[in-house]
Amino acid sequence: MASVTSRTCCVALGHGCYAWIAGDVGWGMSNAGLITGRGESLLVDTLYDLRLTKTMIDALAPLTAAAPISTVANTHGNGDHWFGNQLVSHAEIIAARGSLADMRQVGPAEMRALTGMDNPAGHFARRIFGRFDYTGIDPVLPNRVFDGETVVDIGGTEVRLIDVGPAHSAGDTIVHVPHARTVYTGDIVFAGAAPVVWHGPFARWLSACDLLLSLDADIVVPGHGPVTTKQAVREIRDYLEYVHEQATTRFAAGMPAMDAAHDIPLGRFADLDESERLAVNVHTVYRELDPSLPPLDGPGLFGCMAELCPRT
Repeated sequence: MASVTSRTCCVALGHGCYAWIAGDVGWGMSNAGLITGRGESLLVDTLYDLRLTKTMIDALAPLTAAAPISTVANTHGNGDHWFGNQLVSHAEIIAARGSLADMRQVGPAEMRALTGMDNPAGHFARRIFGRFDYTGIDPVLPNRVFDGETVVDIGGTEVRLIDVGPAHSAGDTIVHVPHARTVYTGDIVFAGAAPVVWHGPFARWLSACDLLLSLDADIVVPGHGPVTTKQAVREIRDYLEYVHEQATTRFAAGMPAMDAAHDIPLGRFADLDESERLAVNVHTVYRELDPSLPPLDGPGLFGCMAELCPRT
């Protein structure tokens, strides 16, 4: 299919699977997917606002004309993967139980509040999310919730939904299409960018990576970045192991979390985009090691990243 912009495009993966790849990199520029069967299709995620989601749905129309979207799978509860749900509200919308909990906590109203703050967190949030429009969004939540794993039949195509969270968020679903040897990972995989461990534990994310590596799948569609292979899974796993080890060492030495975030050398991971996410990741490690540490709310976490980010 033709590109919508010079870089945004629908990539045909074979066997009725497609990837909708964001035209730009950066916070909130997420991917989606389409799995077509006989007379129906499943949409993997919607996008961060209505304009982006409508553009995608319109571009997919040549595919969905013969296979209308009957099912939507939201991979997790971050808004860039579900704020467009109202444009497919006719479909069955499926998510893991933890994802639904996250959606109820942070919706469009909370994002408008965050980006409207007159403090370092708000300034940072406006810089990274200023391209999105959170007005007019009706937060349509999933109408089917699952635990563990569920299998759906999409016009004769078997699709496995597996909740591998809590990890990146409170619930993280990977969407596996066995006959196509394809997996849509949600934000368990960031291709070319640092992952952000909002929830953890790290061990659960590492286990999710191991599961992805064990699947009979050649094509990996990440939550962000280009279509890739299992090598991207290995790189994410290496990053997570490295950060956990480095943060644990500094925790044991009594170093405060933000001091540790400033102190950890990223080494071979220095070229990953959104490196400021290290501040959140270190905080998550510290809370794993000492559960009595108070959690930071969204503005607190964004304030930490604003402090670490080289741009203000």
